[in-house]
Amino acid sequence: MFKKILVPTDGSALAAKATTVAVELAKAVNAQVVGVYVIDPFPYIGVGDASAVGLQAYLTEAKSAAGQALDTLRSAVEAGGVSFAAGDTIERNVVYEGIIETGEAEGCDLIVMGSHGRQGVKALILGSVAQKVLTHAKVPVLIVKE
Repeated sequence: MFKKILVPTDGSALAAKATTVAVELAKAVNAQVVGVYVIDPFPYIGVGDASAVGLQAYLTEAKSAAGQALDTLRSAVEAGGVSFAAGDTIERNVVYEGIIETGEAEGCDLIVMGSHGRQGVKALILGSVAQKVLTHAKVPVLIVKE
């Protein structure tokens, strides 16, 4: 059925909940898990040394958060007795595109991710990475709700 399951993470409790579901599914179908953490680009465009220092501080912090989130994911996957195939940290302007690109590059045939399940105006204003992945992915997507 599924051989490689992509689990996007941001280190949140909701991502942990999606990880639990992905591990149980992977165990049931003898699949591997691939993790991804997508870093948003530096949000400030400035000039001079302040911009360079700010960029470096931002990237250092973002990479640290990514490493911690992927380590947590790896630990949960391995504790569940499932193979952790890879953990990727990538930078993309659009998070959902980074998730989909990673899934394609790693040969994943399922994406399992969390969603806050926002509705109405909140969904319109805040958007939803999960909704965009669901809309644009070429493989099945399993959404784990809050």
